[in-house]
Amino acid sequence: MGGAVGLWSSSLLLQWLSAWRPVPRYPVQAAVSPDANVYIFALLIALVSGFLFGAVPVRQVLQTNPYGVIKSGSTATPGRRLTARDLLLTVQIALCAVLITSSFVAVRGLLRSMHTGLGVDPRNVMLVDVDVNTAGYRGAAVPPVQKRIIDAVHTIPGVQAVAWTNVPQLTLDCCSSVLVFSDQTANPTPANSVLRATTFKVSREYFRATRTALLAGREFTDHDDATSSRVAVVNERFARYVFGSVAAALGRDYKLADATRIQVVGVVADGKYGSATEAPQAAMFFPILQSPSDEAWLIVQSPDDSQQLAASIRRKLTGVDPSLVSFFQTWSGGLDGSMFGPRMAAISLGVLGAMGALLSITGIFGIAAYAVSKRKRDLGIRIALGAQRKEVLRAALGRAVKLLAFGSLAGLLLGILASRVLASIVYQATPRDPLVLAGVVLAMALVGLVATWIPAHRALSIDPVMLLREQ
Repeated sequence: MGGAVGLWSSSLLLQWLSAWRPVPRYPVQAAVSPDANVYIFALLIALVSGFLFGAVPVRQVLQTNPYGVIKSGSTATPGRRLTARDLLLTVQIALCAVLITSSFVAVRGLLRSMHTGLGVDPRNVMLVDVDVNTAGYRGAAVPPVQKRIIDAVHTIPGVQAVAWTNVPQLTLDCCSSVLVFSDQTANPTPANSVLRATTFKVSREYFRATRTALLAGREFTDHDDATSSRVAVVNERFARYVFGSVAAALGRDYKLADATRIQVVGVVADGKYGSATEAPQAAMFFPILQSPSDEAWLIVQSPDDSQQLAASIRRKLTGVDPSLVSFFQTWSGGLDGSMFGPRMAAISLGVLGAMGALLSITGIFGIAAYAVSKRKRDLGIRIALGAQRKEVLRAALGRAVKLLAFGSLAGLLLGILASRVLASIVYQATPRDPLVLAGVVLAMALVGLVATWIPAHRALSIDPVMLLREQ
């Protein structure tokens, strides 16, 4: 019955996954509809598992001595030695603790990376991918039409800032990086580079539109075009690594691989660029007028409703040129693509942790209930002699609680040892986090409480008088 329910549930889940579109702009769908062989194999696994685990108690029953059963009134006597059942349950609990630790670590790291150091504010920001190339604008004709688009969008009521960028931060399309050399480097080879920095081409108002804090210097203006000297705005990490400090970076020069000299005119706060879970990295922003790009995104900051704003922008684009092709999405929605991997890791580990907890509850409940059922006579005598409730519980559930403690400790240690693997999945993920450790301990304690609640109630409700009459 369990196998049949599992097959039915998996069929529904696979149908949902087949129709799921994690990235709306790229309608990539993975056909995950298995054929009949997969379902037959899963059904066979369920039947074989039931047969194997059912054959063990049947074998015990067939080897039972009838005279001993009649004499003792039981098919088995509780022992102190460690059995294979105990070892299997301990391993099962340890695996559950590892999965719960991993899920807590993934969720904790994901939340921490999402709320620390983005450097930008994606709220109330619309991203518009405007393809001027398909409309026939190339080369020197690109900057004038992009300026007309900015001026037109600026006239929409409620729009607070408009800017161009060759690629938005924190989206799937981001990012590219280049090697950076000091101004004194005469031979710009990879071995002589200072660092590798992420690059962006942006227009004026970009830092205002993205709410990026300007720490020193100035933003770009319309005068930073092809006729002026090459300039850049770098982030704080870039400034400190190359020039030593933010103040020392202003007005200083550095070089690119083609020996082009760039002057730093501004420094902005550090942020995340390719993904919200990436490690801190250097970044530099170039004026888009000095390096025109016919593939650019329009960044529009406005508190208005996103659908109404998109309709207004579409009308303005049509007014500039009806042949312009555009794609709209909110910046917050664009984060979904870059966060797909970490989120799926957190969800998958969470589901596996919940399944592991369910299996552990089943195993602990089974061994606790078995212990209580086999020790009714012993527990009844203890109660008749005046044993306290805690003594009865220790005698009835002590073995199960010890197995839970040993398994949980082993699983927690294994989770800590796997910190490097977890950190490679989710940035800033560490099982040494006090909240993670406390959460794992509480979760395993809850698992034990749920699993032993009914056996403990049975042990405490034993009536010695009724038990002696039955015996």
